[in-house]
Amino acid sequence: MAFFAHEDSSSGRFEVLTLNIQSDNLQETLSAIGAVWQDILPEVPISHYFVDDSFNALYNAEQKQTEVFATFSVFGVFVACLGLFGLAAFAAEQRTKEIGVRKVLGARIPDILKLLNWQFVKSVLVANLIAWPAAYVLMNNWLQSYTMRVDLSLLLFVGAGMVTLLVAVLTVSSQAYKVVRTAPIHALRN
Repeated sequence: MAFFAHEDSSSGRFEVLTLNIQSDNLQETLSAIGAVWQDILPEVPISHYFVDDSFNALYNAEQKQTEVFATFSVFGVFVACLGLFGLAAFAAEQRTKEIGVRKVLGARIPDILKLLNWQFVKSVLVANLIAWPAAYVLMNNWLQSYTMRVDLSLLLFVGAGMVTLLVAVLTVSSQAYKVVRTAPIHALRN
């Protein structure tokens, strides 16, 4: 908690007293501090505020911005997964005959899934390599506005890349697995 006096006309400074107080019996403590203040500086009116409220006010804008970014990020990932799911379904459907021939020739399901996933994994890896430098520059510029900040680590970007890769593989595999499990005769009959 900080108590402050108004500007001193002779020195042009504000006089501030910062106290660390317990939250037990807060009103009684504030009254006792006010009484001591009036004994020492009766001509100066007392004003006070809680320092933690002041700090919280500083970061309210960032907190709201974080909530908005999180909401749009979740929505963006959901839309991207829907697009990836549709693209995987289309690619698997286009390659139905190829999958049937591979199965007849003895290919195992994991091998076919690996083949279908590889074309999407390449795209995700290229997208990450393009996104990492841009994200680093933007995040670093944003963090420069803070006095106390964390350093950006390569592990942060590698972790995000692994998560995007995992989401892509799971999305593509779920669709490709349906096509791979069908009997080769249905694919070759068409």
